[in-house]
Amino acid sequence: MSSSVSNKKFIPLIIAASIIIPVAVAILFFMPKIDIGSKLTVLPLFNAIINGSTAIILVLALKAIKAKNIELHRKLMTSAIGLSVLFLLSYITYHATSDSTPFGGEGIIKSIYYFILISHILLSVIVVPLVLISYVRALSERFDKHRKIAKITWPIWLYVTVTGVLVYILISPYY
Repeated sequence: MSSSVSNKKFIPLIIAASIIIPVAVAILFFMPKIDIGSKLTVLPLFNAIINGSTAIILVLALKAIKAKNIELHRKLMTSAIGLSVLFLLSYITYHATSDSTPFGGEGIIKSIYYFILISHILLSVIVVPLVLISYVRALSERFDKHRKIAKITWPIWLYVTVTGVLVYILISPYY
């Protein structure tokens, strides 16, 4: 099977995931919360830890590929994707069972918080298809195309993970 065929068979899955994930997350904010008897208050911290860990892994993966350590790069990137899936599951669980926490800051910090939050949300939607396309191109050994999109994907993904931690730090006093 040629790599172009391999890439093509993943396109419907990438499109589906790129639509379903943000729609599912958006629905969470409008649906009634599932009562599980207790709140999962540890999950926002857990999510911040996942985001921070993913950011570190992304930096290490970049260093690995620059050092031409392809196997380490592949393992690190696979780990980053695994952590991102874990994050998504935890995020959905938390927001399906808990109300959103309003930000209580005032003045310039409120503007900073909302700038970070809005850019984080918008770029998190954009990064899903970029990550999936980058990964599929690497798996199908289309490294020329992988490198082109990875140069766009990597900084956006890093921004999303770092701002995820910042959003948590800024809102954590109001939980």
